[in-house]
Parts: sequence; C-alpha cells; structure tokens
Amino acid sequence: MLKKISTDKAPAAIGPYSQAIMANGFLFTSGQIPINPATGDVEAEGIVAQAEQVMKNLSAVLDEAGTNFDNVVKTTCFIADMGDFVAFNEVYAKYITSAPARSCVAVKALPKGVLCEVEVIAIV
Repeated sequence: MLKKISTDKAPAAIGPYSQAIMANGFLFTSGQIPINPATGDVEAEGIVAQAEQVMKNLSAVLDEAGTNFDNVVKTTCFIADMGDFVAFNEVYAKYITSAPARSCVAVKALPKGVLCEVEVIAIV
C-alpha cells in the first residue's frame, strides 16, 4: 500500500507529484529544492545557503513520515555547477552523517534556477 506524505513545513509540490511516498517500510522523497516553505519563494543565495534550505526541507518531510537522516539509505544530489561540489558536500555532511549510498551529478538546469536539489530514500 502506498501512503502519500505531505507537510506544510516543506515546499508544496509544484507539479503533479507528492512530497514523498511511503511504501513497504521505505520513504521515497521527491527532490527538494531551496524553496522557503513559509513564503513559497527561493530566498537563499549561493550554494551554501541553498543547500541548507534543501536539507531543512528534507528534514521536514522525513520528520512527517516518522523517520530522520540517520535512516537514509540512498541520496541523489543534483548541482548546477560541479565547482560547487566541495561547498555542497560540507553542508550535506552536517545533515547526513551515516554515509548512505549516493549519486551526485551536475545538471544543465534545475527548477526555478536553483543551484541544488536532493532526493532521498529512507527506512521508516
């Protein structure tokens, strides 16, 4: 059985998808971008501030599902510029300390012109 996860402490979906889906003891999040959920706007500037907002948004979705970063088993990270890799990793490592499997790729563009997006799979 699939269960949709939604919280107003993370940005609302900006398309035909859910913030996350729980299935068979796993949580699959949609990619989170650095939208401030209180305003619906991208306010953070620079990779460090944007990565911080992304991780806060992911934390809210994980919390709503009853799990946390310690239970993350896989992440997929998208960054707009591989030159931001080191700075992005410094923020990422503050939140995700369990060293899950990970993919990190540079992409041509992300929604709303943001610099990073992260999705996770976690055990619930």
